[in-house]
Amino acid sequence: MSRVNRATAAQSLSVSLTVGAYGIAFGAASVAAGFSVLQSCLLSLLTFTGASQFAVVGVLGAGGSALSGIATASLLGVRNTLYGLRMAPVLNVKGLRRIFAAHITIDESTGVALSQEHLGVKEARQGFWLTGIGVFIFWNIFTLAGALGAQAMGNPAAWGLDAAVPAAFLGLLWPRLISKTDRALAVAACALALAMTPYFVPGVPIISTALLAVFFGLRASLWR
Repeated sequence: MSRVNRATAAQSLSVSLTVGAYGIAFGAASVAAGFSVLQSCLLSLLTFTGASQFAVVGVLGAGGSALSGIATASLLGVRNTLYGLRMAPVLNVKGLRRIFAAHITIDESTGVALSQEHLGVKEARQGFWLTGIGVFIFWNIFTLAGALGAQAMGNPAAWGLDAAVPAAFLGLLWPRLISKTDRALAVAACALALAMTPYFVPGVPIISTALLAVFFGLRASLWR
C-alpha cells in the first residue's frame, strides 16, 4: 500500500469533518419535513449528495409530489456526472470499486483530488478516496445526530452550519483561480447563478454555470 501524503490527508480530514458536520442540518431538516429518523438516514446512506437530499425533503416538506422532488434532486445531481467524467481517467478503477467511486464522487472529493494534482496522480487519488470516504462517514453519523436531536437543535442556520459546505468548497476552489480567464469564469458563473436563482427551479442555475465553463473552454481553445 502506498504511503499517504500528510498534507493530502490533513486537507481531506479538514474538509470531511467540516462538510460532514453539515449532515446535522440535513438530519434536522429532514425530520422537520416529516421524514422519520430511518428515512433520513437512508437518504444520506443511499443518495449521498447533499444538495439533492435537501431538494427532496424541501419539495416534499412543502407539499410537493414525489415526482417533483425526484426531478429536482436529479437535476442537481447532474453535476456529479460531469465530475465523474473528469475523475475517471485519474482514478482508473473497475468493478465494484468503480461503483463505490461513483457513489462518493461529490463536490468535495473531486475538489480535493484536483487540488492535489500538482503533487502527482497518486496524491490526487488519495485526496479523492480519503475525502470521499471521510465525508461519507461523517455525513451519515451527523445525519443521525441531527435527526435524533432535531427538536432540541432548533434552526440549523443559527449554528452557521448552512455556510459550511459552500465555505469549504470555496476554500478548495480559490487557490486554483490562477489565470485571468479562471477569475473571469468564476465571476461570470457567480453572476449567472445569482441572476437565475429567483426565476428558475433549483438545479438549473448550477447546470447553466457548467455550460458556461464549457463555453469558456471552447473559446480558449479557439484562441490558441
